[in-house]
Amino acid sequence: MENLITLVNNIQRACTALGDHGEESALPTLWDSLPAIAVVGGQSSGKSSVLESVVGKDFLPRGAGIVTRRPLVLQLHRIDDGKEYAEFMHLPKKRFTDFAAVRQEISDETDRETGRSKQISSVPIHLSIFSPNVVNLTLIDLPGLTKVAIEGQSETIVQDIENMVRSFIEKPNCIILAISPANQDLATSDAIKIAREVDPKGDRTFGVLTKIDLMDKGTNAVDILEGKSYKLQFPWVGVVNRSQADINKSVDMIAARRREREYFQSSPEYSHLAHRMGSEHLGKMLSKHLETVIKSRIPGLQSLINKTIIELEGELTKLGKPIAADAGGKLYTTMEICRAFDQNFKEHLDGVRAGGEKIYGVFDNQLPAALKRLQFDKHLSIENVRKLITEADGYQPHLIAPEQGYRRLIESCLVTIRGPAEAAVDGVHAILKGIVQKAIAETTELKQYPTLRVEVGNAAFESLERMREESKRATLQLVDMECGYLTVEFFRKLPQDVEKGGNPTHSLFDRYNDSYLRRVGSTVLQYVNMTCASLRNSIPKSTVYCQVREAKRSLLDFFFTELGKKESKQLSKMLDEDPAVQQRRANLAKRLELYRSAQHEIDAVAWSK
Repeated sequence: MENLITLVNNIQRACTALGDHGEESALPTLWDSLPAIAVVGGQSSGKSSVLESVVGKDFLPRGAGIVTRRPLVLQLHRIDDGKEYAEFMHLPKKRFTDFAAVRQEISDETDRETGRSKQISSVPIHLSIFSPNVVNLTLIDLPGLTKVAIEGQSETIVQDIENMVRSFIEKPNCIILAISPANQDLATSDAIKIAREVDPKGDRTFGVLTKIDLMDKGTNAVDILEGKSYKLQFPWVGVVNRSQADINKSVDMIAARRREREYFQSSPEYSHLAHRMGSEHLGKMLSKHLETVIKSRIPGLQSLINKTIIELEGELTKLGKPIAADAGGKLYTTMEICRAFDQNFKEHLDGVRAGGEKIYGVFDNQLPAALKRLQFDKHLSIENVRKLITEADGYQPHLIAPEQGYRRLIESCLVTIRGPAEAAVDGVHAILKGIVQKAIAETTELKQYPTLRVEVGNAAFESLERMREESKRATLQLVDMECGYLTVEFFRKLPQDVEKGGNPTHSLFDRYNDSYLRRVGSTVLQYVNMTCASLRNSIPKSTVYCQVREAKRSLLDFFFTELGKKESKQLSKMLDEDPAVQQRRANLAKRLELYRSAQHEIDAVAWSK
């Protein structure tokens, strides 16, 4: 059983060290899942004296009015030997061996949070006491419940204190230590009243009766201590604290405990109950009960811890790795992120991810449709054919066939293909830009660093722009080559018509009759269609070679070259992660460390059974 107490002590200490205080947080909390004992009572009910009796040391501030103005989370750690000492969470490297200094530090730390006013705060003070004279426990001393606000306090302080106390004791893992003075009517006990509200069956409430020695003569608390006046699931415990005179005389706790034992053993009313009375018995009883509760909660704790570890690891993965401190590490991180983006980009083009198929749509749909819309037959109308042939002949009509007219007609048709060719290049460019944007969005690591995300996007777009210009130059060259050199074999195969095409004795009007011009237009259209079919195949090849293939091969090459020239400060600017993300990663890492430590502690105890 000792292992169980040590287990929770270790986990609680880890919680304290790593900032898991059970307060409202977006992070999962282990603190609230651990059993703890909250000390509840009205002002001047003697609850602070009960705590000091259990600890065996004077360490709590005293005075009139509300003395406890912040929750005090008190962790008691039993040590085998050595000098007693105390540590505060806010002063982790300082050990207090003078408990008067502990009392002063509690007052000072309270004032740091609330100022030198009489206001309260829900932010707890965490104190650990290591001593061979204590049992392993976690006790939470809460501000005393009050009914009236005094001068200098908020009008809402009565309700504020009650809400604070309730926020602690309503948690199902909280054991309530309800302190009530015996010299007052139990029906008016603030502690019993609020404990009954959150624990109506009394399953986790321990009743402690103080000031038994101060009851009026002729009265006693036997009915309460025997559970007849107000029954709880657990036996009531009576304690006799030091009187104010004892405190003023600095009567030590060892003597006070001895006098307490003697009081119950020698009292006719309480001697039959003496074996379960007193602060020593109270501490041992609470420790034993805490052990039992811990044992029952171990399976649930294991399940919670294992589940939370998976959740924390998943969220840390989403947030990505922390930024390296040195220039080499930053450069490596940047390169790795860029490679991850580049891989995503290539997967879109290769069909692993969607998007690359749209490029084929440009070649299979957009380009043919654009070529079809050119309507060469309208361009080769009889009037246009006559006009171009006549202009090509100049002052001297052609002799056999209007070769210059043919050339001019063909060139005037083919040059219009430049438009669809450029549109195909632009279409592929737009798709590649869209794929870059998708790849950026899909690269989880880039979400960490807004500046790097912009830099990578700009570098990719600049590369695509250079590739577009090169592709446009190469593609238009294909069209220009067709315009610059006609396929002679095509014309050699055509039948020659000397009478209609080459007899200079006919009049100019007869040589340009409709039938003849229609035949010329038909011949030109056949050639242009043949050339279109050829370009329909070569334009996609040129575009893929200059844009798609080049983008896969060297999209970020220029960016990588420039990246190698950057200094550490410039790399740091690119890796400008949101400070809130950095803080959350650090918090999650701490919380994960806590849960893994707890998992190790619990597994060690479980295997030792």
